[in-house]
Order: sequence, then structure tokens, then C-alpha cells
Amino acid sequence: MSSRPFHTSTSDRQEPAFACLGSEHLRWSTRRVRLQEWVKTSFQQRVGIPVEEFWFKRWLKNQPGAAWLEKAGLPRRSIEKRLGDRLIVHINPRDMIRDVNFKGVGGKRPSSSRFLWDGEWDESRGDLRHGSRYEFITDLDEHRDDLRRTQRFQKHARQLKAGTPWASAHEGILLDSEEKILAYLKIYLDFLDDMAQDGFDADRGKDALGVVVTREGRLLKVNRGLHRLAMAQRIGLPSIPVEVRAVHRQWWESVTANTTGQTALDRLAKALERCPPEQRAGRLDPVTDQGPIKWPAPVDQN
Repeated sequence: MSSRPFHTSTSDRQEPAFACLGSEHLRWSTRRVRLQEWVKTSFQQRVGIPVEEFWFKRWLKNQPGAAWLEKAGLPRRSIEKRLGDRLIVHINPRDMIRDVNFKGVGGKRPSSSRFLWDGEWDESRGDLRHGSRYEFITDLDEHRDDLRRTQRFQKHARQLKAGTPWASAHEGILLDSEEKILAYLKIYLDFLDDMAQDGFDADRGKDALGVVVTREGRLLKVNRGLHRLAMAQRIGLPSIPVEVRAVHRQWWESVTANTTGQTALDRLAKALERCPPEQRAGRLDPVTDQGPIKWPAPVDQN
């Protein structure tokens, strides 16, 4: 059993490389975001998690309330606490080409605090090969000698000229000069080059690369670590770790086979070892499948 702690707030793990892009103009907005995250995290640590743990321990022992908790979806954090690295699956990043696109199910998202997800969310998929993150990383790589030619520079330059420079209060970034725009792009290019030289560092980002498991036992990407996935795809790394954040209830029921408690968790962990990335389009995809792309040759890391 892993003793890995619960996930910490992203506000506790800001990327130091972006510190040079801050601005006094964002000071209060950034502080407000930090305060909101601190309040949320404090409530989770002091109230939410203890309550989840109380009920989850009853579920582990199949005590009264266990069936209710499983029907409610089981608390994700409690499962992460018990399974730890057993929720990690190693995949070829170029096989991970589909993500969950909630637009196809009316924008309805299951609760991120629950580990069992109901509904048809797994039938609505996007194509990461044609997504904004891979296009962004590709654009940087192809125009690395002159980042002013990238689409992202031109977009932020237009915003700057219009008097509405791009800002992120969450990251404390304000791109209020062309020099800052270029520095911002250079940071991402450096991330790409570092990964090409040193490989994938699972501890580098704010969050693990999250995935979810469909009713058929296949992996779909969710919105955590998409830039790092795009970099790994562009470089052609042979393997990266992804972390399972939720599973479809139908798949859970099929692999746990009416067991509960630790036996069910062990069966889940064993079944995750056989889960491949989903590569097919979904029945409820909001966008017509755009087909394959030509990946560049993998970077030689020797």
C-alpha cells in the first residue's frame, strides 16, 4: 500500500519559470485566486477529506452505508490514498490521441471528487492530434529560430496592440510587452528541449497527466498535463506515466465482480495494467473525425 499523500493545491506548486512574467497590475487578482484556492484546500483538508475517509473506511469493511457510498461514486482522494502508484499506467504518448469532450454530452461533467463516473461521457471524444496544445508545441518547434512567426506570438501581439494583453491571474502572468510574449514562448520551448534531452519528469508539472477509463476499459485523456503530453508526442518518447483519476461505473462493476473493499481495489489495480489508450472516435463526438497526422521522427536521446 502506498503512503503517497493526497494531491496538493496547484497554488502550492507554481512553475517558477514563469516568475519573470509577473506584474504589479495582477497583484490583487493573483492574491484573490491564491486565497480562494487556500480556502478550498483548507476546507477539503479539515472537513471534506475527514468525512470522505469516515465513509470510505465503512465501505472498506462493508459496514452500513457502504452500498450508498459506492452508488454515490466513491471518493477519489480516498482511493488515491490506498492505491497510490498502482493508479499509474505507462503508455506510448502517441497512442494517447483521444480525450473526453464534454460538449458531446451537453457540457455535463461528472464530479472530479468522485472516482466512479456514470453516463455517456466516454462516448464523446476529441482528437488530441488536432488539438490546440499539440498545434502550439508544433508551431514552437517549427519556428524555434524566430518565435515571432508563431501563431501564438501573433495572437498575443494583436491583443497587446488592442490594449488587452493576455493575462492569467492564476499563474500571475501578464504579457504586456513583446519581450514578455517572446519570453513566455521561450519558456515552453525550453520545456520541450529539456524533455527531449532528459526524458519525461513526472514531478515537473503541477499535476499528474490525468486519464479516465471508459466502459470498455480504455483510457481517455482529461484536462491535466495536456502541454506535457503534446511535448512527449512531438518528441516521440517511447513511454510516459499517466494517472487514472476516474473510471466508468460499468467497467468498475465488470472488473470488481460484486466484490467490495480491498478486494475490489486490488482487482481494479490489476485490471488497470491492461488498459490501453482509446484511439477510436466516439459515437457522440461533437466534431467530425479529422484523421491521422504524420508524426515527426523521434528525437534521439542517446
